[in-house]
Amino acid sequence: MSNIIEITDFSAPELDVYARLSEAQLLNREFPEKGLFVAESPKVIERALDAGYEPVSCLMEKRHIEGEGKPILERIKDVPIFCAEFDILTQLTGFKLTRGMLCAMKRKPLQSVKEICESKSRIVILDRVMNPTNVGAIIRSAAALGMDAVILTPGCSDPLYRRAVRVSMGTVFQIEWTFSPDESLDEIKALGFKTIAMALKDDSVSIDDPRLAEENKLAVIMGTEGDGLSDQTIYDCDYTVKIPMYHGVDSLNVAAASAVAFYQLSNKNKKD
Repeated sequence: MSNIIEITDFSAPELDVYARLSEAQLLNREFPEKGLFVAESPKVIERALDAGYEPVSCLMEKRHIEGEGKPILERIKDVPIFCAEFDILTQLTGFKLTRGMLCAMKRKPLQSVKEICESKSRIVILDRVMNPTNVGAIIRSAAALGMDAVILTPGCSDPLYRRAVRVSMGTVFQIEWTFSPDESLDEIKALGFKTIAMALKDDSVSIDDPRLAEENKLAVIMGTEGDGLSDQTIYDCDYTVKIPMYHGVDSLNVAAASAVAFYQLSNKNKKD
């Protein structure tokens, strides 16, 4: 393939996206239309391509050219492919943790909350969930367990940060998501959703309360690590819901709790 370029100069600016630019620099808040992200591993890259994301370049181990990466390379023949042996690539900061292949891709313009939610019946709202590992894991659970879309409030980690994409196993490209301009629930309620605050409060109802399954449109709100949801957010919700705990355990990690909540509250498990 004529677009395969063997790495000889680690300072080449074309490699900055993989080794020297921060996530914030890739996001490019000043010029979002120029924003990039990095997808890692052939499976994740394939899911991004299937979702219509445009590749800019690839960085990979030479052995994957005729191996796992070959089907990907056949789909991106017009972009530069930088390659080297693994021991050489480890000199590039950050590469040693990959699964042999990285792909820099262009971001897409974000849809509005209304565009994403108006035809949905089960959505997730992440309120200031700052850890990219948790964001990726929650999105993976949302996609796998029957939720229809994910809304992130300001302060959440970006789903296209490299760690979030990796932890999600590419499901960030398989379920719709966007950022809300603020933390208000007004727009969500105006679209007909009943809101659920996942919180351990004295007046919380159990997650298997039959009233929840009867709601046509539900928005499940998960709070930030540690502090959870604010008192104001809980007050503004239609329901406060808890997952029953045993053996003196007082709470679950937000990603673990999300999997339980999504399985129970998904329309896919709604009994007729």
